[in-house]
Amino acid sequence: MKIKYILSVIAIVAISKSSFAQYAQDAVRYSTFQTGSSSRIKAIGNAGTAVGGDVSSISGNPAGLGFFTRTEYSITPEYNGINTNSTYLGQSSTATNNNLNLNNASIVFYSRANTPRGVDKTKGWLSFNFGIGYARTNNFDENVTYAAKNATSSINDYYASLANSSGIGSSTLPGFAYNQNLIDLYGSPATYQKNNVAGTPANQSNNISRSGGQSEFDLSVGTNYSNKLYLGFGLALTDLTYSVANDFYESGVASILEGTPAVGVNRNYNSVYSQQQVTSGSGVNAKFGLMYKITEAVRFGALITTPTYLSINDTYSEGLTTTLSSGVRYQDGPQDYPLSYTMRTPMKLAGGLSVFLKQFGFLSGDVEYVDYSTTHLNGNSDYSNSYDNNIIKSTYRATVNAHVGAEARLTNNFSLRGGYGMQGSPLKQNGSAINTISGGLGYRFNSGYYIDATYAHVDGNQVVTPYTLSSTSPTASVNKTLNNVFLTLGFRY
Repeated sequence: MKIKYILSVIAIVAISKSSFAQYAQDAVRYSTFQTGSSSRIKAIGNAGTAVGGDVSSISGNPAGLGFFTRTEYSITPEYNGINTNSTYLGQSSTATNNNLNLNNASIVFYSRANTPRGVDKTKGWLSFNFGIGYARTNNFDENVTYAAKNATSSINDYYASLANSSGIGSSTLPGFAYNQNLIDLYGSPATYQKNNVAGTPANQSNNISRSGGQSEFDLSVGTNYSNKLYLGFGLALTDLTYSVANDFYESGVASILEGTPAVGVNRNYNSVYSQQQVTSGSGVNAKFGLMYKITEAVRFGALITTPTYLSINDTYSEGLTTTLSSGVRYQDGPQDYPLSYTMRTPMKLAGGLSVFLKQFGFLSGDVEYVDYSTTHLNGNSDYSNSYDNNIIKSTYRATVNAHVGAEARLTNNFSLRGGYGMQGSPLKQNGSAINTISGGLGYRFNSGYYIDATYAHVDGNQVVTPYTLSSTSPTASVNKTLNNVFLTLGFRY
């Protein structure tokens, strides 16, 4: 099967009302990663661009490393509780997914600059600090399920539309459907149509299981000039794993020909269209950061994150199985379609302000600009990229992510934090922002140890189209909520 055909038929895993090609979807999926951070920064809504002095600066704004005056290391495990509530043709369904991950592990090395004796040690280049860290930047884990009785359409309509546009070649999805008596030729001129008996509804259900994530291994350096200007540079080596298992079930009544001579009979059928995708990849990006003390109380931060250049290995497979009430069982596939390609995610621009209220805490906010329409897939001898890149440009848009948060120091050792984050939808139409509300506690021991705990509630919506038709396509509304807990254990000396 040619890659061009694969792109035209992989619509059952679409993440929006308008179904589109697999690789265009995935390219943007891999472009929506977030800055990896400690529990402290997560508690303030990830508004860390202008804070500094936290291990999150390694994977965030590296200029913040210039604020360190001691060596520090920390580790942050996380718990993810993921719930999806789906509504399909008026019927509701729920699915859950719970897992543990390592979210962040970092170490900062403080290195004071050598200055001649007698020189003012508050002027000039004061320190060059280095950071090494691991950060999980994206989590693909989720289960989605929905089911209902569909009296309007059948997935067999979808197979028939593919057959009319692409034929019923061997080892193709419409070819599978024709072999299994789900579609046939009718009328004059003859066109492929579903074999469903008129007036009989189809019982449908869809189970989708996704797993994997993105992570970074960061190497960063930050400098301090006169306790006023802070500059930083970071290099991130990225890793990507993603897998999805998608099974669409349908049962109904089909009119088929049996016997010799052939006689039309009605048979109950049960079919399942199965898809599997396994993806791995690696890439690189760079970060250029700046922070400036406008006054002792007010800090400005800016960050440029270059596009991430990814090399991806992808294996997609599909198969169709049908059982008739006569006892006949058909199975075609799974058919594998491996592909290797490269891509470029969008550049990210961020800016923020923080206001420090002496020993009482601080307020912080930042915004990030991302133009998802600049996501670009590179073609090769096995893959023509024009179709997907055109879909990216027509379907996606530029958006702004915003974060605000605060930390209140209730005592010299104990802090209370809260924040809010909004990730804008990359879709031009039918998109929904992802909202995060977070809160946390922190305690600094006099011995140099510290512990931070954060709870974050993430809420977002999407519209899933199981198959696309020239007429109205069925859709499922999916609400996804995450209840995440992060715990940072650290030490500074």
